Amino acid sequence: MSYAIQPMTIEDYDEVYALWQSSEGIGLSAADSRAGIARFLERNPGLAFVARRSPDLAGAVMVGEDGRRGYLYHLAVSPSHRRQGIGRSLVETCMAALRQRGIQKCHIFVYGANQAGLAFWDQLAFQLRPDLVIMSRDIIVPPKTFI
Repeated sequence: MSYAIQPMTIEDYDEVYALWQSSEGIGLSAADSRAGIARFLERNPGLAFVARRSPDLAGAVMVGEDGRRGYLYHLAVSPSHRRQGIGRSLVETCMAALRQRGIQKCHIFVYGANQAGLAFWDQLAFQLRPDLVIMSRDIIVPPKTFI
């Protein structure tokens, strides 16, 4: 049975968000609100995709870029559609879109305990970078002050 990959629009949000919520290994935050995703789609036109096996949503992914590197977010495939190449196709669609923009490298954030996710990305030639550590800071909360 075939599926179609098409650009994600904000009209896909409710279905996509429900898929993300039900997918293990995906961490959601306030940045994933409808308004947050609308901003992402506006800043990164043509870089987020859904896979549909009519009428069902089979998968979704977002990728953004900063002019130098791509950053892939929230790849998810519905359990009933897994192991059919949909995730791989979504990733390759993202890589092609980045390539068209002149981006030569893409990063992804994966929870260290997500063994299935790490194995999937390894199969797609993503390399674990033990030399890098991610550090984050909430901007809306003031940083701790030291006295």
